[in-house]
Amino acid sequence: MDKEITDANQNKARLIKIASLSALFGNAFLAAIKIVAGIKAGSLAVIGDGIDSSVDVMIAIMSLFVAHIIAQPADDDHPWGHGRAETIATALLSFMLFFAGSQLIFSSVQHITINEPREIPSFMAVIGTLISIAGKLLLAWSLFLFGKKANSSMLKANAKNMTADVFLSAGVLLGLGLSMFFNIGLIDSWVAILVGLWVLKSALGIFMEVNKELMDGDSDKAHYKEVFDAVKSVEEAGNPHRVRMRRIAGFWDIDIDIEVAPNKTVIEAHWIAHKVEKAIKERVDNVYDIVIHVEPAGNMEDEGFGLSEESLKE
Repeated sequence: MDKEITDANQNKARLIKIASLSALFGNAFLAAIKIVAGIKAGSLAVIGDGIDSSVDVMIAIMSLFVAHIIAQPADDDHPWGHGRAETIATALLSFMLFFAGSQLIFSSVQHITINEPREIPSFMAVIGTLISIAGKLLLAWSLFLFGKKANSSMLKANAKNMTADVFLSAGVLLGLGLSMFFNIGLIDSWVAILVGLWVLKSALGIFMEVNKELMDGDSDKAHYKEVFDAVKSVEEAGNPHRVRMRRIAGFWDIDIDIEVAPNKTVIEAHWIAHKVEKAIKERVDNVYDIVIHVEPAGNMEDEGFGLSEESLKE
């Protein structure tokens, strides 16, 4: 089993490396185009969009580093392996996005409060933004596919980030069009604020999602139902309770108590637990480890944690 987990982590690391390299070079190209176009065209919103892509470059570099860490097997200092490095990196990703969005809002508010006349951005800004939309669509699609194949929360979060960037660039494009149509340069600054707010929303969404794993939580009770159904399929096992499930970088770690007849021998109880473990793995994908505690039927103690079938109905 340990070898299977190690092989899976190494394959996952390989996919993350490929996805991160494509994101690194793709975003570096788009960031350069947008920042240069924004400066030449005099558009703060386009420059802000370019800064957002620059943050994506740093995210890609961080992803490459994480891929190297999670490929390492478990050791004495990390008996659970190194998979949580991806979770921590995803949380850092959200903080980086939040910082970039805050900076863009702050700069835009400064330009508005100064109340100086703003030039109308040139058409070069429109060209740079159109290239950005096309490039981000391609990157979002590729990262989503890699994230799904590798079962990587970090890549999936980055795919969401890229998708948000598409809407971000579309908003910038709309702002440029309104600035040119109404001949009001200040519209560009207001659009930049909206862009910053969108980035903050994306950052908060990513953090709330990864926080479930950091706090060993899961709001989707369907996974627990699969575990209870698995126990029911084993005739000698009964009353599954104190069930706890947590994610470790895409893999499930499951603790469960079951009851068996009091007259069963240790070896018989062991094989019943083995059948339960096999039944759970047949129903739940990507199981890292299962710990099953066997109790004599009718002797359950309420220890105040974990879920039972009754708690799912509440």
